[in-house]
Amino acid sequence: MQILVAYASLSGNTRDVARQLAARCQWHGHQVRLFDVDGDAAHALARPHDLLLLGSWTDNAGRTPAEMKRFVAAVRDHGGLPSAQRVAVFGTGETQWGLEYYCGAAHRLARFFSSPHAVLEIEQMPHGAADTLAIHSWADTVLAHIETLDHADPARRHA
Repeated sequence: MQILVAYASLSGNTRDVARQLAARCQWHGHQVRLFDVDGDAAHALARPHDLLLLGSWTDNAGRTPAEMKRFVAAVRDHGGLPSAQRVAVFGTGETQWGLEYYCGAAHRLARFFSSPHAVLEIEQMPHGAADTLAIHSWADTVLAHIETLDHADPARRHA
């Protein structure tokens, strides 16, 4: 499977989660492109992907940062929004700013894409065995769901 892991990171926390997710997907044998959304979106979107993993930090009052909004617009303009099943969202946040805002950008992105996958939330930077387990479990669950979709789709079975 071709996977694009696109992320916006202010302090490096979301980038670190994205790297762990990319490594986990590669461990499962998938082709992964890791992309900081501050880069050239057209370059990242030039090659097709089967799964889009989107990660974002959360801006003021739970908002999505401008660089992620630009990337989402580029995705839309490049060929339309992908199937909701093929988008999963992760985020980093800080509960100290209020639970109503915690990982707000990730939840907004998941709603925008109508993603059926649970949002992966990591408090600040990923650290320790519990965060690693959460990241791996989330990736494994999303990948299993996509692989089930692919096996159920006769067009993909013969591709």
